Amino acid sequence: MKPNRFKIAVILYGLSLLSLFTPPATLFAAAAEVPVKGMVTLVDLGAGECIPCKMMAPILAKLEKRYAGKAAVVFLDVWKDQTPARRFGIRAIPTQIFFDKKGKEVYRHEGFLSEEEIVRRFKDMGVKLKG
Repeated sequence: MKPNRFKIAVILYGLSLLSLFTPPATLFAAAAEVPVKGMVTLVDLGAGECIPCKMMAPILAKLEKRYAGKAAVVFLDVWKDQTPARRFGIRAIPTQIFFDKKGKEVYRHEGFLSEEEIVRRFKDMGVKLKG
């Protein structure tokens, strides 16, 4: 009896869908390491497909480079892994949480947050850039 190609395709498709719902181990590791020890940390909890989250993505990438070694900028996709959403008690996405160097939450915001506001928060928390 020859295997039915359609049945094999359906089985493989089903298995590939399962992988979408299994968060990679790196997400768990990243979430467990937040806030970053000894560093001011901005955690943005959102999703890759949410419109305000997409609008913030280039801002976060820019600030991550600009503040490298001075402040940590971390994005956690809560649609791929809901653990951080529960851990941080978020009600909406995106949610940004700022932590001081000791890991204490000092500010929380829901919705889109501009680059200027993030920079102002970092300055208020004592993060200084050269030049």
